[in-house]
Amino acid sequence: PSFGFLFDIDGVLVRGKTPIPAAKTAFQKLVNSQGQFLVPVVFVTNAGNCLRQKKADQLSHLLGVPISQDQVMMSHSPLRVFKRYHDKCVLVSGQGPVLDIAQDLGFCQPITIETLREKHPLLDVVDHDRRPNILVTVVLFGEPVRWETNLQLIIDVLLTSGYPGNPYHRESYPHIPVLACNMDLMWVAEAQSPRFGHGTFMVCLENIYKKITGKDLKYEALMGKPSKLTYQYAEYLIRAQAAGRQWKQPIQTLYAVGGSAALSQDEEIDNSWEDEFALAAAAHCRSVLVCTGVYNPHTEVPLDPRESVTETVFHGHRDFRFDPGLVEPDHIVPDVDAAVDLVFQLENFAP
Repeated sequence: PSFGFLFDIDGVLVRGKTPIPAAKTAFQKLVNSQGQFLVPVVFVTNAGNCLRQKKADQLSHLLGVPISQDQVMMSHSPLRVFKRYHDKCVLVSGQGPVLDIAQDLGFCQPITIETLREKHPLLDVVDHDRRPNILVTVVLFGEPVRWETNLQLIIDVLLTSGYPGNPYHRESYPHIPVLACNMDLMWVAEAQSPRFGHGTFMVCLENIYKKITGKDLKYEALMGKPSKLTYQYAEYLIRAQAAGRQWKQPIQTLYAVGGSAALSQDEEIDNSWEDEFALAAAAHCRSVLVCTGVYNPHTEVPLDPRESVTETVFHGHRDFRFDPGLVEPDHIVPDVDAAVDLVFQLENFAP
């Protein structure tokens, strides 16, 4: 094969914990009788509340095909290449086993919001034995459970240059680095309408920071769909699969099923990580939008993708420029099964 699939999960393969019926049909077409994939496949999710292996096990169970952790890309997976932060003391925010996730990604000194709260019940920094290490980076894995606690303590860390017991001071700008995963404003589960995502939490954090300081919160990096970094890392995983199967033909085209192409990011954000993927350069990345997720699940499929340009309200992150050409999908299909059929037809690929 000279192409690979990047599958979104929520709203494309599952709704909450229930598989979408078309997904099982689609994946029977993607594996041979031994359960091996016929083309390279990566599951790209903006979820960040578990380890890759757990998500792979869930998908294997739901889809009825064997899936390895090397085929799963969580929103936080690209943090593996941010090695210059791995030996730093970092504050991590999110849900699930955040310490295990951080350590699996390579971080040696992660501290959770809960640990920070316990060490500073009265924001006490007089007793040096009770002080945590100086926090030098903040990593936002995903939306937390107690937003007010996380917002308060993250602001404390940012406005004190990593000494959250100290008074706020104006000299703490630019603030310590912030790495954020998953910018989804909303996401789809079992409920009839979309739910708040991590992007909504980030909107709160950004606006609180600006209201207090009068300055913009800066991100060292943004990852998760639709960031360029995420698609570059996904392509790296696709190429690794092809190499592992000893498929010699270069991967020319990636089909992102359920998502849009990468959006252009604010130029102020550090792009030095791009060197990690210098050899990854597929000629094309095509987006195939399905109608089972956030996108109008109850309307007819438009015949012309250009008629589907999303609402004039841009739901993307503050630091991404709105480009209608990138938001428009290359193809629109009813569901993931139709997406697989379409790609096989476009690629003239007969399993």
